[in-house]
Amino acid sequence: MKIALAADHAGFELKETIINRLRDGGHEVIDMGTDSSESVDYPAYAIQVSQAVSKNEAERGILFCGTGLGMSITANKVAGIRAVGPCDARQAEMSRRHNDANILCLGQRTLREDTVFDILDVWLQTPFEGGRHQRRLDIITEMEGQWAQGR
Repeated sequence: MKIALAADHAGFELKETIINRLRDGGHEVIDMGTDSSESVDYPAYAIQVSQAVSKNEAERGILFCGTGLGMSITANKVAGIRAVGPCDARQAEMSRRHNDANILCLGQRTLREDTVFDILDVWLQTPFEGGRHQRRLDIITEMEGQWAQGR
């Protein structure tokens, strides 16, 4: 799977760990920064990954910051993005199964590494069920279109 990743300074170390894990698992990784733990503004990185996923340049995205919250808020401003910040593997599973989440947001300061690995593994492996869940995503897509037209 082709995955775009980015982090701010507070998620940099976790991003580096996950990049290695993804590559070891056979995934193609697009690293969109940051490249150190020097302070940066997270919205720029969230937007880069979100646009890559929205334009189908990557199948999914993963964002890292201190809590995952700022990244999630920003990512969800981009049409077609369904960014989530699950706190456990069950939420990660349901975000994929029912919501077809395409961006995962993780907090380096709020999640233990073993929990991150569990969340990541489940999120990558769980398929979208479709069916009645697709109908709900279609409603969201329609709303995004209306908002874009200023309605």
